[in-house]
Amino acid sequence: MTSQQHIEDHGLLRFLTCGSVDDGKSTLIGRLLFDTKTILVDTLSNLARTSERRGLTSVDLSLLTDGLQAEREQGITIDVAYRYFSTGTRKYIIADAPGHEQYTRNMVTAASTADLAIILVDARRGILTQTRRHAKICQLLGIPQIVVAINKMDLVNYDVQVFAKLQEEFAQVAATIGLEKVRYVPMSALEGDMIVDRGDSMNWYEGPTLLEILETAPNSHSETPTHHEQFRMPVQLVCRPQDSANPELHDYRGFMGRISSGVVRPGDEVIALPSGQRSTVSHVELGGVELNEGVAEQSVTIRLSDEIDISRGDMIAHPDTAPQVVKEAQAMVCWLSETPLDRARNYALRQTTRTVKAKIADIPFRLDINTLAQDAAPAQLQMNDIATINLRLAQPICCDSYKNNRATGAFILIDEATNNTVGAGMLL
Repeated sequence: MTSQQHIEDHGLLRFLTCGSVDDGKSTLIGRLLFDTKTILVDTLSNLARTSERRGLTSVDLSLLTDGLQAEREQGITIDVAYRYFSTGTRKYIIADAPGHEQYTRNMVTAASTADLAIILVDARRGILTQTRRHAKICQLLGIPQIVVAINKMDLVNYDVQVFAKLQEEFAQVAATIGLEKVRYVPMSALEGDMIVDRGDSMNWYEGPTLLEILETAPNSHSETPTHHEQFRMPVQLVCRPQDSANPELHDYRGFMGRISSGVVRPGDEVIALPSGQRSTVSHVELGGVELNEGVAEQSVTIRLSDEIDISRGDMIAHPDTAPQVVKEAQAMVCWLSETPLDRARNYALRQTTRTVKAKIADIPFRLDINTLAQDAAPAQLQMNDIATINLRLAQPICCDSYKNNRATGAFILIDEATNNTVGAGMLL
């Protein structure tokens, strides 16, 4: 067997870089792209010219992600910058989240789909308010794996005592906010130590490099078998082909959608929600091809052995692990709009493929993201506020708690007048 046949594909990993301003997030991503040789020659030449115009003696790798003109002028990251790269064994999507407090909503957007978060800490400045803020958001959004990257070790002479002290300090923060599965890596994004290559300056550190951690980290579909058993498919379209010349299509009725989680096979008993009607899967198809099973993230067509009423926005699941069907729910929400939340108004709540009218019944508390204290019963929410809300819905939704299933536990709130997304929420 050739060496090529031994290469294992570890799948797609979505990860997030976050932390305080100037902790080196953009430089870290630039270093990852540079050292994994995923930067095109013309891009590198352009970076070199830009760096030279700024009077820098070496290429500024942070320019790879600081794409907005305002960011380049200020030297900060405002928007979420997404970058893609791959190694021999894995594909990656990187989200570079902004560090400023006023861009908390951008950080929430980036964190909502991440399998792993890298929280950067400046070895000179230590654990800052924004470090704690981003750590709490990672915990709220249920990111399963956290890597704390103690960056700029070159500026503290690669001192092992500095690394040990910051590791201990962050461990206390993690314990306070309930953050689990935290790993620590010392590094220098500028010099490239412990990112892709180990370098020669931190021989006292015996753990893996950052890339080694990323290469072996499980993604969102490498979880426990229980999660995979919770089959969920929100229906996007009822397929009724209109082709009078083909008698096989006269009675064709398929339910199309993207499988949010779990596995479905022909012969499985399923339940359609919210109606509660049951049937058996007769066919699972992908692009007109029959499958033995459909798995999470595949967009499939399911055909049933019974004619039951299912429409867009309904959920198909296994009866023994079916989601909740609710008209009242409690959720954690991040307010995204410059217009404050108005409890007197109705909003459209979109969860999976279902959209219903929603009203905010009350706001039990708002989280003070700086102190992590709870402000009881605020009158309204301003942009970037994170709070617990109680929702009343005009029609039921089929959902899980966000902690148990991110796909069916997430929702957005839409202003019906402007069609703008004003809130992003996680069902509790």
